[in-house]
Amino acid sequence: MKKTLFIIPFLLFIQSEAYSKSILIKPKNVLDVRSGKVMDADILVESGVIKKVSMNIPTSKEYEIIELPETTIMPGLMDSHVHLTGNTDLKGNEGMSESSYLAAIYGVKNAMQTLLAGFTTVRNVGASNYADVALRDAIDQMAVMGPTLLVSGPPLGITGGHCDSNILPAEYQYKSQGVADGPWEVRRKVRENRKYGADLIKYCATGGVMSKNTNLNNRQYTLEEMTAIVDEAHTLGMKVAAHAHGLEGIKMAIDAGVDSVEHSSLIDQETIRFAISKGVFLSMDIYVSDYILGEGAKNGIPEYSLQKERTVGRKQRENFKMAVESGAKMVFGTDAGIYPHGKNGRQFKYMVQWGMTEIEAIQAATINTAELFGLSNVGEIKESFAADLIGIKGNPLNDIALLENVHFVMKEGQVVK
Repeated sequence: MKKTLFIIPFLLFIQSEAYSKSILIKPKNVLDVRSGKVMDADILVESGVIKKVSMNIPTSKEYEIIELPETTIMPGLMDSHVHLTGNTDLKGNEGMSESSYLAAIYGVKNAMQTLLAGFTTVRNVGASNYADVALRDAIDQMAVMGPTLLVSGPPLGITGGHCDSNILPAEYQYKSQGVADGPWEVRRKVRENRKYGADLIKYCATGGVMSKNTNLNNRQYTLEEMTAIVDEAHTLGMKVAAHAHGLEGIKMAIDAGVDSVEHSSLIDQETIRFAISKGVFLSMDIYVSDYILGEGAKNGIPEYSLQKERTVGRKQRENFKMAVESGAKMVFGTDAGIYPHGKNGRQFKYMVQWGMTEIEAIQAATINTAELFGLSNVGEIKESFAADLIGIKGNPLNDIALLENVHFVMKEGQVVK
């Protein structure tokens, strides 16, 4: 049955004539995510774009009518931190035997699950051999179905750091593709990622939870190296995301001029103010800790990773609350791929529990993330915007957990669920 669920929407996507049709959606109401108001309105979609949003749009025999009398329609959701390529069913280090070609194929399934969960635009931050570039291009060419993707290719990191592979012994002399040391070498690596199709650059500014022999608090890269990464990427028109848990690495990444800091676990009040002053977005994955600590051991996550997560999980949530209360620019990022794909919506209730209002959590996953991505035609239900729409039964402003069960999904005018 799972295969049927995957194949049927795929065929509809390829064969449907809906892209050239006019579609009139008649929901119970429409959520304006910018104002936080629920409106009585219909939505007219033409050629994958929102043509009109208004009450009682007249019907026409030329329109395909979609009646959704119990549904609140809102913009498609966005996730700024996912890892779509690879098989999340593999345990521990089993993924080391998986080729990048197979990882891209698994990415097709993972992308579909993400889209069916209501996430119509996501940012993939880290993939070997540019498997994420291949997946993005296949989606763009309508060979497979998935969210709109922005991809980083191999993440940059120091020798022996979080973005290196530290499992194999010395005789293998193995290092990850993104390893680069020194300001000129990191510039070369940024250029290489751009050459092979990356949309953005990700680099590791501190140790990480899932890597062997790295410390969350320890900075990785010097300020000179980080500044070189950011300068080269920005010169090439690419945004930069810095993985950073520890405070020194977070501060240095902000000082270097990154566009977003991923995780931001051990950030403090002073550094939050610094991020605000520099216009840097914070992407804090405050759901995934429960999955790692609740399911990680039986899924082969090593004890050194579990121990690091025990030290940082709650502190990250407390700092998330502090960042929200301070007015930081917050986006929605979940680290999907550590937990099973398609469960991204579970994070919303954590964001509300730790300080956001319901509309702030929704804005983080729509207009805020669209701003970070540099996309001006998604994230809202407005005329001339892409018809990326989702529907839920009920009002998410009253119950944010409803976003865990999206029952209608439209991607660029194509109904996929």
